[in-house]
Amino acid sequence: RLEGVGDIRILEAREMPSDFHARFSSRGKRYLYRIYNSPNRDIFRRSYVYQVSRELDIEAMRKAASYITGEHDFAGFMSQGSTPQESTVRTIYRLDITKAPVTDRASMVTLSIEGNGFLYNMVRIITGTLVEVGQGKRTPQSVALAIEKADRSLAGHTAPPQGLYLDQVFYDPDAFSQTAAAQPATKEE
Repeated sequence: RLEGVGDIRILEAREMPSDFHARFSSRGKRYLYRIYNSPNRDIFRRSYVYQVSRELDIEAMRKAASYITGEHDFAGFMSQGSTPQESTVRTIYRLDITKAPVTDRASMVTLSIEGNGFLYNMVRIITGTLVEVGQGKRTPQSVALAIEKADRSLAGHTAPPQGLYLDQVFYDPDAFSQTAAAQPATKEE
């Protein structure tokens, strides 16, 4: 490891108004969640990805993801015992699921999820739910029911923190809306 080289780099700095708050002034965020899908574990990736050994049905996951996009009450996708929220309604603008080959028996599945805000563990619970859909343990339509009923017991497991990355924070509402509308919701790499 090089001295002085860290995991976070500053790309730009600007003076902001005195009422600016890094968290509360944001208009939205993009999270990435990486899933290493292989029958064999990779010890070198174990701290950086969610390792899922059973092959995932990406099309079923994409169908389930279509129920998540839009404005919904996501109370069913929040950790139980979380700090009470004024509102659990959030808008998910995009949820892309891509799959890229790593080896002949392994692939990297990446979820890219953009929204105007997220509840505690919401991205991890969405990921766990989509993995269960991809494994055939639940149907894509069951995701719609979990949202409709706002019941945590109807959503999937909380995926582990390994694999979750905050990719971008949006402060300019115009930039966020342009990014949110820029690409189709599904693609295969």
